Amino acid sequence: MFKPINDSEGQDPVYRQLANQISELVKSAKLNPGDRLPPHREIARLVDVNVTTVTRAFAVLQKSGIVEGRPGRGSFIKSPDSKIVPRSGVTDDSGLCDLSINRPATDAYLRAVEDLLPSLASDPRFSTIQDYHPPEGELQIRRTMAKWFSDITGHNDPSRLVVVNGCQHGLSCVVDAIAQSGDVILADAVTFHGFISICASKGIILKSVATDHDGMCPSAFEEACQRYSPKAVFLMPNLHNPTNVTLSEKRRDALATIARQNAVFIIEDDVCGPLIKNPLPTIASKHPDITFYVSSFSKCVAAGIRLGVVSAPIKNVEDVSAMLRINCWSTNTLVGLVIAKLIENGRLDAIISEQANELKERHEILKSTLPSELLDSQPASPFAWIRLPSPWRGDSFSRAAVNAGVCVLSGEVFGLDRDQAPVHAIRINTNAARSQKELQLAASVINNLLKSGHRKALLDS
Repeated sequence: MFKPINDSEGQDPVYRQLANQISELVKSAKLNPGDRLPPHREIARLVDVNVTTVTRAFAVLQKSGIVEGRPGRGSFIKSPDSKIVPRSGVTDDSGLCDLSINRPATDAYLRAVEDLLPSLASDPRFSTIQDYHPPEGELQIRRTMAKWFSDITGHNDPSRLVVVNGCQHGLSCVVDAIAQSGDVILADAVTFHGFISICASKGIILKSVATDHDGMCPSAFEEACQRYSPKAVFLMPNLHNPTNVTLSEKRRDALATIARQNAVFIIEDDVCGPLIKNPLPTIASKHPDITFYVSSFSKCVAAGIRLGVVSAPIKNVEDVSAMLRINCWSTNTLVGLVIAKLIENGRLDAIISEQANELKERHEILKSTLPSELLDSQPASPFAWIRLPSPWRGDSFSRAAVNAGVCVLSGEVFGLDRDQAPVHAIRINTNAARSQKELQLAASVINNLLKSGHRKALLDS
Protein backbone atom coordinates (compact mmCIF):
# COMPACT_ATOMS: atom_id res chain seq x y z
CA MET A 1 0.00 0.00 0.00
CA PHE A 2 2.84 2.40 0.86
CA LYS A 3 5.21 3.19 -2.00
CA PRO A 4 8.88 4.17 -1.61
CA ILE A 5 9.56 7.88 -2.05
CA ASN A 6 12.33 9.06 -4.32
CA ASP A 7 13.88 12.21 -2.86
CA SER A 8 14.82 13.42 -6.35
CA GLU A 9 11.22 13.27 -7.59
CA GLY A 10 8.78 16.10 -7.03
CA GLN A 11 9.30 19.62 -5.74
CA ASP A 12 7.68 19.11 -2.33
CA PRO A 13 9.76 18.11 0.71
CA VAL A 14 9.81 14.37 1.37
CA TYR A 15 7.59 14.61 4.44
CA ARG A 16 4.91 16.43 2.42
CA GLN A 17 5.16 13.82 -0.33
CA LEU A 18 4.46 11.15 2.27
CA ALA A 19 1.56 13.15 3.70
CA ASN A 20 0.13 13.50 0.19
CA GLN A 21 0.54 9.76 -0.41
CA ILE A 22 -1.48 8.92 2.71
CA SER A 23 -4.11 11.54 1.82
CA GLU A 24 -4.55 9.88 -1.60
CA LEU A 25 -4.95 6.48 0.07
CA VAL A 26 -7.78 7.94 2.13
CA LYS A 27 -9.44 9.58 -0.89
CA SER A 28 -9.29 6.33 -2.85
CA ALA A 29 -10.82 4.44 0.13
CA LYS A 30 -7.76 2.22 0.46
CA LEU A 31 -7.58 3.64 3.97
CA ASN A 32 -10.87 4.26 5.78
CA PRO A 33 -11.97 6.12 8.94
CA GLY A 34 -10.98 4.12 11.99
CA ASP A 35 -8.13 2.25 10.26
CA ARG A 36 -5.03 1.99 12.40
CA LEU A 37 -1.82 3.03 10.67
CA PRO A 38 1.44 1.10 11.06
CA PRO A 39 4.04 2.37 13.54
CA HIS A 40 6.24 5.22 12.35
CA ARG A 41 9.27 2.95 12.06
CA GLU A 42 7.40 0.49 9.86
CA ILE A 43 6.19 3.25 7.53
CA ALA A 44 9.73 4.65 7.41
CA ARG A 45 10.99 1.22 6.31
CA LEU A 46 8.25 0.80 3.68
CA VAL A 47 8.75 4.21 2.04
CA ASP A 48 12.51 4.31 2.58
CA VAL A 49 12.75 7.48 4.70
CA ASN A 50 13.84 8.21 8.26
CA VAL A 51 11.47 8.17 11.23
CA THR A 52 11.67 11.94 11.70
CA THR A 53 10.28 12.41 8.18
CA VAL A 54 7.31 10.19 9.06
CA THR A 55 6.70 12.19 12.25
CA ARG A 56 6.66 15.44 10.27
CA ALA A 57 4.26 13.95 7.72
CA PHE A 58 1.89 12.82 10.48
CA ALA A 59 1.95 16.29 12.00
CA VAL A 60 0.72 17.68 8.66
CA LEU A 61 -2.00 15.01 8.48
CA GLN A 62 -3.13 15.72 12.04
CA LYS A 63 -3.38 19.44 11.36
CA SER A 64 -5.42 18.66 8.21
CA GLY A 65 -7.82 16.47 10.20
CA ILE A 66 -6.93 13.28 8.31
CA VAL A 67 -5.10 11.45 11.08
CA GLU A 68 -5.56 11.45 14.84
CA GLY A 69 -3.29 10.11 17.55
CA ARG A 70 -4.79 8.09 20.39
CA PRO A 71 -2.51 7.93 23.44
CA GLY A 72 -1.22 4.42 24.03
CA ARG A 73 -2.89 3.05 20.89
CA GLY A 74 -1.23 4.67 17.90
CA SER A 75 -2.38 6.71 14.89
CA PHE A 76 -5.73 6.27 13.12
CA ILE A 77 -7.54 7.64 10.11
CA LYS A 78 -9.86 10.17 11.64
CA SER A 79 -13.61 9.60 11.54
CA PRO A 80 -15.74 12.57 10.39
CA ASP A 81 -17.31 12.89 13.84
CA SER A 82 -14.08 12.33 15.76
CA LYS A 83 -13.20 15.10 18.19
CA ILE A 84 -9.53 15.87 18.73
CA VAL A 85 -7.76 18.87 20.23
CA PRO A 86 -5.06 20.25 17.90
CA ARG A 87 -1.83 21.50 19.42
CA SER A 88 -1.22 25.04 18.31
CA GLY A 89 2.04 26.93 18.30
CA VAL A 90 3.94 29.87 16.91
CA THR A 91 5.43 28.13 13.88
CA ASP A 92 3.31 27.69 10.74
CA ASP A 93 5.26 24.59 9.71
CA SER A 94 3.32 21.71 11.21
CA GLY A 95 6.06 19.34 10.09
CA LEU A 96 8.45 20.72 12.68
CA CYS A 97 8.60 19.67 16.31
CA ASP A 98 8.86 23.14 17.82
CA LEU A 99 10.51 22.96 21.24
CA SER A 100 11.52 26.62 21.21
CA ILE A 101 8.27 27.92 22.74
CA ASN A 102 6.05 27.26 25.73
CA ARG A 103 2.86 25.22 25.39
CA PRO A 104 0.78 23.35 27.97
CA ALA A 105 1.86 19.72 28.26
CA THR A 106 -1.75 18.49 28.31
CA ASP A 107 -5.20 19.74 27.28
CA ALA A 108 -6.39 19.77 30.91
CA TYR A 109 -7.12 23.51 30.81
CA LEU A 110 -9.26 23.19 27.69
CA ARG A 111 -11.29 20.37 29.24
CA ALA A 112 -11.83 22.37 32.43
CA VAL A 113 -12.94 25.50 30.56
CA GLU A 114 -15.25 23.46 28.34
CA ASP A 115 -16.97 22.12 31.45
CA LEU A 116 -17.10 25.54 33.07
CA LEU A 117 -18.44 27.76 30.30
CA PRO A 118 -22.10 26.57 30.25
CA SER A 119 -22.56 27.63 33.88
CA LEU A 120 -20.40 30.77 33.84
CA ALA A 121 -23.31 33.14 33.19
CA SER A 122 -25.00 32.06 36.42
CA ASP A 123 -22.10 33.37 38.52
CA PRO A 124 -23.10 36.63 40.26
CA ARG A 125 -19.84 38.20 39.06
CA PHE A 126 -20.62 37.52 35.40
CA SER A 127 -22.20 40.93 34.79
CA THR A 128 -18.95 42.65 35.78
CA ILE A 129 -17.08 41.42 32.68
CA GLN A 130 -18.60 44.21 30.55
CA ASP A 131 -17.42 47.05 32.79
CA TYR A 132 -14.23 49.00 33.41
CA HIS A 133 -12.42 48.03 36.61
CA PRO A 134 -9.58 49.42 38.68
CA PRO A 135 -6.26 48.80 36.92
CA GLU A 136 -5.15 46.40 39.67
CA GLY A 137 -8.13 44.14 38.85
CA GLU A 138 -11.68 43.45 39.97
CA LEU A 139 -11.75 43.12 43.77
CA GLN A 140 -13.51 39.74 44.04
CA ILE A 141 -11.09 38.20 41.55
CA ARG A 142 -8.11 39.66 43.43
CA ARG A 143 -9.45 38.18 46.67
CA THR A 144 -9.59 34.72 45.11
CA MET A 145 -6.11 35.15 43.63
CA ALA A 146 -4.66 36.44 46.89
CA LYS A 147 -6.03 33.43 48.75
CA TRP A 148 -4.65 30.97 46.18
CA PHE A 149 -1.19 32.58 46.21
CA SER A 150 -1.15 33.16 49.99
CA ASP A 151 1.05 30.15 50.83
CA ILE A 152 3.58 31.44 48.29
CA THR A 153 3.50 35.18 48.93
CA GLY A 154 3.01 34.93 52.69
CA HIS A 155 -0.11 37.12 52.73
CA ASN A 156 -3.80 37.00 51.86
CA ASP A 157 -4.24 40.71 51.20
CA PRO A 158 -5.84 41.59 47.83
CA SER A 159 -4.83 45.24 48.29
CA ARG A 160 -1.20 44.18 47.85
CA LEU A 161 -1.93 42.31 44.64
CA VAL A 162 -2.05 43.64 41.06
CA VAL A 163 -3.51 41.36 38.38
CA VAL A 164 -1.44 41.56 35.18
CA ASN A 165 -1.49 40.15 31.65
CA GLY A 166 1.04 37.41 32.31
CA CYS A 167 4.47 37.40 33.89
CA GLN A 168 6.16 39.37 31.09
CA HIS A 169 3.64 42.17 31.49
CA GLY A 170 4.04 42.08 35.26
CA LEU A 171 7.81 42.40 34.99
CA SER A 172 7.41 45.34 32.62
CA CYS A 173 5.07 47.13 35.03
CA VAL A 174 7.46 46.57 37.93
CA VAL A 175 10.45 47.92 36.00
CA ASP A 176 8.44 50.99 34.98
CA ALA A 177 7.43 51.53 38.62
CA ILE A 178 10.93 51.51 40.10
CA ALA A 179 13.40 52.51 37.36
CA GLN A 180 13.87 54.87 34.46
CA SER A 181 16.18 55.08 31.47
CA GLY A 182 19.82 54.98 32.54
CA ASP A 183 19.21 53.16 35.82
CA VAL A 184 20.96 49.86 36.53
CA ILE A 185 19.37 46.50 37.33
CA LEU A 186 21.44 43.42 38.14
CA ALA A 187 20.80 39.88 36.90
CA ASP A 188 22.52 36.53 36.43
CA ALA A 189 25.08 36.44 33.62
CA VAL A 190 22.75 33.99 31.85
CA THR A 191 19.16 35.05 32.38
CA PHE A 192 15.62 35.05 30.97
CA HIS A 193 15.75 36.64 27.52
CA GLY A 194 12.31 38.22 27.99
CA PHE A 195 13.63 40.33 30.85
CA ILE A 196 16.64 41.35 28.77
CA SER A 197 14.23 42.61 26.10
CA ILE A 198 12.12 44.53 28.64
CA CYS A 199 15.11 46.42 29.97
CA ALA A 200 16.54 47.10 26.52
CA SER A 201 13.24 48.64 25.38
CA LYS A 202 13.20 51.00 28.38
CA GLY A 203 16.84 52.07 28.31
CA ILE A 204 17.57 50.19 31.55
CA ILE A 205 21.20 49.13 31.92
CA LEU A 206 21.44 45.45 32.81
CA LYS A 207 24.65 44.40 34.52
CA SER A 208 25.60 40.77 34.93
CA VAL A 209 26.51 39.11 38.23
CA ALA A 210 28.68 36.02 38.34
CA THR A 211 27.05 32.70 39.24
CA ASP A 212 28.15 29.25 40.36
CA HIS A 213 26.33 25.90 40.28
CA ASP A 214 24.05 27.16 43.11
CA GLY A 215 23.02 30.40 41.37
CA MET A 216 24.01 34.03 41.84
CA CYS A 217 27.12 34.40 44.01
CA PRO A 218 26.51 36.58 47.11
CA SER A 219 30.03 38.03 47.04
CA ALA A 220 29.72 39.01 43.38
CA PHE A 221 26.28 40.48 44.07
CA GLU A 222 27.60 42.60 46.93
CA GLU A 223 30.49 43.83 44.80
CA ALA A 224 28.07 44.76 41.97
CA CYS A 225 25.86 46.67 44.42
CA GLN A 226 28.82 48.73 45.56
CA ARG A 227 30.03 49.31 42.01
CA TYR A 228 26.78 50.14 40.18
CA SER A 229 24.29 51.35 42.86
CA PRO A 230 21.48 49.39 41.14
CA LYS A 231 17.77 49.98 41.56
CA ALA A 232 16.98 46.26 41.69
CA VAL A 233 18.20 42.72 41.17
CA PHE A 234 16.29 40.25 39.00
CA LEU A 235 16.14 36.71 40.39
CA MET A 236 14.41 33.45 39.45
CA PRO A 237 14.85 31.37 42.62
CA ASN A 238 12.74 28.42 41.43
CA LEU A 239 13.72 26.60 38.21
CA HIS A 240 15.74 29.45 36.74
CA ASN A 241 14.98 30.04 33.08
CA PRO A 242 16.96 28.71 31.26
CA THR A 243 19.47 26.91 33.53
CA ASN A 244 16.97 25.16 35.87
CA VAL A 245 19.00 26.14 38.96
CA THR A 246 16.91 26.43 42.15
CA LEU A 247 18.40 28.68 44.83
CA SER A 248 18.82 27.08 48.25
CA GLU A 249 17.13 28.76 51.18
CA LYS A 250 20.55 29.77 52.50
CA ARG A 251 21.45 31.41 49.16
CA ARG A 252 18.09 33.23 49.02
CA ASP A 253 18.60 34.59 52.52
CA ALA A 254 22.15 35.71 51.73
CA LEU A 255 21.12 37.59 48.58
CA ALA A 256 18.13 39.20 50.31
CA THR A 257 20.31 40.39 53.18
CA ILE A 258 22.75 42.03 50.77
CA ALA A 259 19.89 43.64 48.84
CA ARG A 260 18.46 45.10 52.04
CA GLN A 261 21.81 46.43 53.20
CA ASN A 262 22.28 48.20 49.85
CA ALA A 263 18.69 49.48 49.47
CA VAL A 264 18.17 47.35 46.37
CA PHE A 265 14.73 46.05 45.36
CA ILE A 266 14.34 42.36 44.52
CA ILE A 267 12.28 41.34 41.48
CA GLU A 268 11.36 37.70 42.10
CA ASP A 269 10.16 35.90 38.95
CA ASP A 270 8.40 32.73 40.11
CA VAL A 271 6.55 31.67 36.98
CA CYS A 272 7.50 28.00 37.50
CA GLY A 273 6.98 27.97 41.26
CA PRO A 274 3.39 26.62 41.24
CA LEU A 275 4.64 23.45 39.53
CA ILE A 276 6.87 22.52 42.49
CA LYS A 277 5.15 20.27 45.00
CA ASN A 278 6.95 21.45 48.15
CA PRO A 279 8.74 24.69 47.21
CA LEU A 280 11.13 26.56 49.44
CA PRO A 281 9.86 29.80 50.98
CA THR A 282 9.85 32.63 48.47
CA ILE A 283 12.01 35.67 49.06
CA ALA A 284 8.83 37.78 49.04
CA SER A 285 7.37 35.82 51.95
CA LYS A 286 10.38 36.71 54.11
CA HIS A 287 11.18 40.16 52.72
CA PRO A 288 7.85 41.62 51.53
CA ASP A 289 8.93 45.24 51.97
CA ILE A 290 11.70 45.06 49.34
CA THR A 291 10.45 42.30 47.00
CA PHE A 292 8.22 42.42 43.95
CA TYR A 293 6.90 38.89 43.49
CA VAL A 294 5.76 38.13 39.91
CA SER A 295 4.05 34.96 38.71
CA SER A 296 1.49 33.77 36.18
CA PHE A 297 -0.36 30.70 34.90
CA SER A 298 1.52 30.43 31.61
CA LYS A 299 3.91 27.65 32.64
CA CYS A 300 1.76 25.75 35.13
CA VAL A 301 -1.61 25.86 33.31
CA ALA A 302 -1.59 27.31 29.77
CA ALA A 303 0.40 29.97 27.95
CA GLY A 304 -2.68 31.42 26.30
CA ILE A 305 -4.29 32.50 29.57
CA ARG A 306 -2.14 35.65 29.75
CA LEU A 307 -2.97 36.31 33.38
CA GLY A 308 -0.68 36.70 36.37
CA VAL A 309 -0.06 38.64 39.55
CA VAL A 310 2.38 41.08 41.08
CA SER A 311 2.62 41.09 44.86
CA ALA A 312 4.37 44.35 45.67
CA PRO A 313 5.61 46.13 48.79
CA ILE A 314 2.69 48.08 50.24
CA LYS A 315 4.22 51.47 49.43
CA ASN A 316 4.77 50.46 45.78
CA VAL A 317 1.44 48.83 44.87
CA GLU A 318 -0.03 52.06 43.54
CA ASP A 319 3.06 52.66 41.39
CA VAL A 320 2.70 49.24 39.71
CA SER A 321 -1.03 49.82 39.29
CA ALA A 322 -0.40 53.21 37.71
CA MET A 323 2.01 51.72 35.17
CA LEU A 324 -0.58 49.09 34.25
CA ARG A 325 -3.23 51.80 33.78
CA ILE A 326 -0.93 53.66 31.40
CA ASN A 327 -0.10 50.74 29.12
CA CYS A 328 -3.37 48.75 29.04
CA TRP A 329 -5.83 50.29 31.55
CA SER A 330 -6.73 46.91 33.12
CA THR A 331 -6.70 43.17 32.53
CA ASN A 332 -9.40 41.01 30.91
CA THR A 333 -12.08 40.42 33.55
CA LEU A 334 -13.59 37.46 31.70
CA VAL A 335 -10.31 35.55 31.84
CA GLY A 336 -9.91 36.57 35.48
CA LEU A 337 -13.38 35.22 36.27
CA VAL A 338 -12.62 31.93 34.53
CA ILE A 339 -9.44 31.48 36.56
CA ALA A 340 -11.22 32.49 39.78
CA LYS A 341 -13.93 29.89 39.14
CA LEU A 342 -11.35 27.20 38.41
CA ILE A 343 -9.60 28.07 41.67
CA GLU A 344 -12.83 27.94 43.64
CA ASN A 345 -14.02 24.61 42.23
CA GLY A 346 -10.62 22.97 42.65
CA ARG A 347 -10.00 22.42 38.95
CA LEU A 348 -6.97 24.73 38.77
CA ASP A 349 -5.04 22.63 41.27
CA ALA A 350 -6.06 19.50 39.38
CA ILE A 351 -4.82 20.98 36.09
CA ILE A 352 -1.46 21.88 37.63
CA SER A 353 -1.14 18.40 39.14
CA GLU A 354 -1.82 16.81 35.74
CA GLN A 355 0.71 19.09 34.06
CA ALA A 356 3.32 18.34 36.74
CA ASN A 357 2.85 14.58 36.35
CA GLU A 358 3.22 14.86 32.58
CA LEU A 359 6.36 16.98 32.94
CA LYS A 360 7.85 14.41 35.31
CA GLU A 361 7.37 11.67 32.72
CA ARG A 362 8.87 13.85 30.01
CA HIS A 363 11.84 14.59 32.26
CA GLU A 364 12.47 10.83 32.45
CA ILE A 365 12.46 10.64 28.65
CA LEU A 366 15.19 13.27 28.47
CA LYS A 367 17.22 11.56 31.20
CA SER A 368 17.11 8.25 29.34
CA THR A 369 17.98 9.78 25.95
CA LEU A 370 20.40 12.67 26.43
CA PRO A 371 23.89 12.66 27.99
CA SER A 372 23.60 13.32 31.73
CA GLU A 373 26.78 15.40 31.76
CA LEU A 374 25.20 17.87 29.31
CA LEU A 375 21.61 17.92 30.56
CA ASP A 376 20.13 20.23 33.20
CA SER A 377 16.53 19.14 33.66
CA GLN A 378 14.21 18.92 36.66
CA PRO A 379 11.04 16.80 37.11
CA ALA A 380 8.78 19.85 37.58
CA SER A 381 10.40 22.04 34.95
CA PRO A 382 8.74 22.79 31.59
CA PHE A 383 12.12 23.26 29.92
CA ALA A 384 15.62 21.78 29.84
CA TRP A 385 19.06 23.33 29.40
CA ILE A 386 21.50 21.36 27.26
CA ARG A 387 25.15 22.37 27.26
CA LEU A 388 26.83 21.80 23.89
CA PRO A 389 30.09 19.92 23.36
CA SER A 390 32.79 21.34 21.09
CA PRO A 391 32.67 22.33 18.28
CA TRP A 392 28.96 23.19 18.57
CA ARG A 393 27.71 26.72 19.19
CA GLY A 394 24.14 27.61 20.03
CA ASP A 395 23.22 29.18 16.69
CA SER A 396 24.86 26.52 14.53
CA PHE A 397 23.25 23.73 16.56
CA SER A 398 19.84 25.42 16.28
CA ARG A 399 20.17 25.55 12.48
CA ALA A 400 21.21 21.91 12.30
CA ALA A 401 18.31 20.91 14.55
CA VAL A 402 15.78 22.72 12.32
CA ASN A 403 17.19 20.90 9.30
CA ALA A 404 16.55 17.68 11.20
CA GLY A 405 12.97 18.68 12.05
CA VAL A 406 13.33 20.08 15.58
CA CYS A 407 13.21 23.74 16.67
CA VAL A 408 15.32 24.66 19.73
CA LEU A 409 16.35 27.99 21.21
CA SER A 410 20.00 28.97 21.12
CA GLY A 411 21.54 29.70 24.50
CA GLU A 412 23.13 32.80 23.06
CA VAL A 413 19.87 34.77 23.45
CA PHE A 414 20.14 34.34 27.23
CA GLY A 415 23.61 35.87 27.48
CA LEU A 416 23.39 39.20 29.29
CA ASP A 417 26.78 40.67 28.41
CA ARG A 418 28.11 40.60 24.86
CA ASP A 419 31.65 40.88 26.21
CA GLN A 420 31.34 37.68 28.22
CA ALA A 421 32.13 34.22 26.84
CA PRO A 422 29.46 32.95 24.41
CA VAL A 423 26.78 30.67 25.87
CA HIS A 424 27.28 27.30 24.16
CA ALA A 425 23.95 25.71 25.02
CA ILE A 426 20.35 25.33 23.91
CA ARG A 427 17.02 25.44 25.74
CA ILE A 428 14.17 23.14 24.82
CA ASN A 429 10.59 23.32 26.09
CA THR A 430 9.83 19.74 27.04
CA ASN A 431 6.13 20.52 27.37
CA ALA A 432 5.90 21.78 23.78
CA ALA A 433 6.05 18.38 22.09
CA ARG A 434 2.62 17.18 21.00
CA SER A 435 3.13 13.87 22.78
CA GLN A 436 5.71 11.92 24.75
CA LYS A 437 6.44 9.94 21.61
CA GLU A 438 7.23 13.11 19.67
CA LEU A 439 9.49 14.30 22.51
CA GLN A 440 11.31 10.95 22.42
CA LEU A 441 11.92 11.32 18.68
CA ALA A 442 13.03 14.94 19.07
CA ALA A 443 15.37 14.03 21.93
CA SER A 444 16.87 11.29 19.75
CA VAL A 445 17.47 13.82 16.97
CA ILE A 446 19.17 16.17 19.44
CA ASN A 447 21.26 13.34 20.86
CA ASN A 448 22.44 12.31 17.39
CA LEU A 449 23.43 15.89 16.62
CA LEU A 450 25.31 16.20 19.91
CA LYS A 451 27.35 13.17 18.93
CA SER A 452 27.83 14.06 15.27
CA GLY A 453 29.59 17.41 15.45
CA HIS A 454 29.57 20.03 12.68
CA ARG A 455 30.95 17.97 9.82
CA LYS A 456 28.35 15.24 9.79
CA ALA A 457 25.54 17.72 10.40
CA LEU A 458 26.58 19.80 7.41
CA LEU A 459 26.86 16.73 5.20
CA ASP A 460 23.42 15.49 6.25
CA SER A 461 21.81 18.89 5.60
